[in-house]
Amino acid sequence: MSMRFVDEYREPGGIAKLSAEIERLAKGRQVKLMEVCGGHTHAIYKHGLQDLLPENVELVHGPGCPVCVIPMGRIDDAIAIAHMPGVIFATYGDMMRVPSSTGSLIDAKADGADVRFIYSPLDALTLARKNPDREVVFFAVGFETTAPSTAATLLRARDEGLKNFSVFCNHVTIIPAIKAILDSPGMSLDGFVGPGHVATIIGVRPFDFIPREYGLPIAITGFEPSDILQSVVMLLRQLTDGPVRVENQYARVVRDDGNRRALEILAETMQLRPFFEWRGLGFISQSALAIRPEFAQFDAEARFAVPNVRVTDPKACQCGEVLKGAIKPWQCKVFGNACTPETPIGSCMVSPEGACAAYYNYGRYSLMRRGVASVQAAGVP
Repeated sequence: MSMRFVDEYREPGGIAKLSAEIERLAKGRQVKLMEVCGGHTHAIYKHGLQDLLPENVELVHGPGCPVCVIPMGRIDDAIAIAHMPGVIFATYGDMMRVPSSTGSLIDAKADGADVRFIYSPLDALTLARKNPDREVVFFAVGFETTAPSTAATLLRARDEGLKNFSVFCNHVTIIPAIKAILDSPGMSLDGFVGPGHVATIIGVRPFDFIPREYGLPIAITGFEPSDILQSVVMLLRQLTDGPVRVENQYARVVRDDGNRRALEILAETMQLRPFFEWRGLGFISQSALAIRPEFAQFDAEARFAVPNVRVTDPKACQCGEVLKGAIKPWQCKVFGNACTPETPIGSCMVSPEGACAAYYNYGRYSLMRRGVASVQAAGVP
């Protein structure tokens, strides 16, 4: 039984044609493309797409995993809030195991903090209604993709007059991070496989600066195998024939102006922070969202004494270099031995969208077939 909107994007004949076209267009040149979104990294290695690309076409990973880019200090802050008396700390599951300087949220739960795993910020509202004598704090993370759901939850909390609900806001924005990477010394890229989920919210136009200011192509991309390969074809054609531009491969979902209603509620409830720290990229101006003063009663940073800790990553962990596309996960000294999904040292090994997790779970088989010595030496099963 075929499944519409899935099977046609995984059809072997079409995939083979796209692979052959990539090889034809890339002949005689070296091409390095960055997939911005962690979802793309996961799809590339889950479906073995790296084996369908010629050796002269390289895909490197960008900062598009929201769990991975949160600095350790913000996890320390979250743990500090979770340990406060009377607090129920509600978080998505993939944040539970992200390491900080004092452990993780799952360690905090083991130590007695009331940390709850939820699927939606509306679940946190339900906790607040059911526990009127407790303070419920929702750990909000993610790019523009998930920020509207937090915004809608803030509006619901205001309309219901909830007094015991707040948000520890860590939403980040993708455009400043891409610009920071392009401005990084020594960074050499030929184009971008653009983040389809983020573009669903913000639209296509915010990415215009990439071809305009940096002369590089970008293709807003879906998440099925043929989506990703078709985007590589689009980028190679732009590099061959020009002009470089923003091309929307994911037109079945993404509109030029994005989701207007989502953008409206974001503007109503949140504002840009002057600066925010990113793992591996340092402080980037206007790259994250904070709750507006009008909603201060729902802002955990206004309601609680948050430590605002700054912590450097463990010296052995090279998540920051992975997030900048400077190294591949398997080039990290601790990949697959000291750092695994069961015993993560860095956040890139925790999240399903993390590049290290994608390599460990899927890409290592391709790497071992290719005889990459560091992966074989790690003894990854």
